[in-house]
Amino acid sequence: MRVRPEELRELMIRKFTGAGMNQEHAGIMADILVWSDYKGIHSHGAVRVEYYTERIAKGGINVDPDFSFRKTGPCTGIFEGDNGCGYAAASLAMEHAVAMAKENGAAVVGVRNISHSGSIGYYAEMAAKEGMLAVTMCQSDPMAVPYGGTEPFYGTNPIAFGAPTADERLVIFDMATTVQAWGKILVARAKKESIPDTWAVDEEGRPTTDSSKVNALLPIAGPKGYGLMMMVDVLSGILLGVPFGRHVSSMYEDLSQGRRLGHLHIVMDPARFTDRSKFLEQMSQVLDELAEVKPAPGFTKVCYPGERGMLRRKKYEEDGGIEIVDELYEYLISSELHHNRYDHKNRFAE
Repeated sequence: MRVRPEELRELMIRKFTGAGMNQEHAGIMADILVWSDYKGIHSHGAVRVEYYTERIAKGGINVDPDFSFRKTGPCTGIFEGDNGCGYAAASLAMEHAVAMAKENGAAVVGVRNISHSGSIGYYAEMAAKEGMLAVTMCQSDPMAVPYGGTEPFYGTNPIAFGAPTADERLVIFDMATTVQAWGKILVARAKKESIPDTWAVDEEGRPTTDSSKVNALLPIAGPKGYGLMMMVDVLSGILLGVPFGRHVSSMYEDLSQGRRLGHLHIVMDPARFTDRSKFLEQMSQVLDELAEVKPAPGFTKVCYPGERGMLRRKKYEEDGGIEIVDELYEYLISSELHHNRYDHKNRFAE
C-alpha cells in the first residue's frame, strides 16, 4: 500500500515517543527513516521502526542523553552521544561540522557513543545542501570476513560522499564495504532462495550459494574492500575511543545496553580550494557530460550517484505516496509498541 510521507513520519514518531524518546529526537529519527524510504532504501526505512522501538523501550537507546560538542582545534571536534539516538547525534554533529567548515575551511568531527545512525547518505546530503563537500562513515557490528579469513570481524562499515552543483542536483554516494547488504541475505533465507557466490561465505570460509549456510559477508573487491572496512573502523572506531573490530556491539544481542558506536564527518568548503562558482559549474558540467555517455545494453541512461534515489522519490510523489507492505502498516497504526522479537538474537535476528 501507499502512505503519504507526512503520515508515515507521524506514525513513526508515535512509536518512538510511546517507548519513551523525546519529541525532538523522535522527529529527527523519523525524518531520516522517511528520507530512506522515499529514496527507495527500504532496508533503512520503516522496516526498522519496530526494532528501534523495542530497543528504546528496553533502555538500549538513552532517551535523555547528555549531548555535548567540544572543539579540539580550529577544524576538529568531538560530539559525545551518551548512547542516545544515533540519528539525532549524527545530525547535530553534522550541523557543527558544516558551521566549522564555513568558518575555517574544513572540519573533522567525531561522533562517539551513539546508537545506530541509519542511512549515512542523509548526512552527506545535509552538507551538500549547504554548498559543502562531505565524506561521512560509521561502524557496524561484525558480519564480514577479513580477506582470506573465515570468521566475521568487521561490519558493513559504510562510507558516503556528498557534493553540490550549480543547480538543484546533488551528488550523493552511499555504499557499504561489503558486496551485498545483510538484509538481502535475510530476505533470501526467509524465501529459501539461493544467492550469488560472490556475496557470502560459509563457516569454512568458502563462497556459498546456499543462503541458509551463510556465516559472513564478503568485502567488495576482495582485499580492496577489506582495506576500506579497516579504514572506516580506524577512523570511526579506534580514533574515537569506542569499541572496534570484533568488539563492536551486536545489533540484537542485548537491547537493554547502549551500543557505543562511532561515526566520523569530514566536511570541506570548496571555496577554500578553488573559485566557488567555477567549482559548482564544473560539477554540473560533469553530470551533464555523464548523461551524454552512450548507455550499455540493458541500461537506458548513465545516472550520476544519487540520481536513481531522486527519481524514485519523484515517482513516489507522482504515485501518491511511499509504498510499504500491508503488514508493516498494520503494525505502525496499531497500539502495540513492539512484539518483543529482536532481543537476544543472533546476527540473523534468529
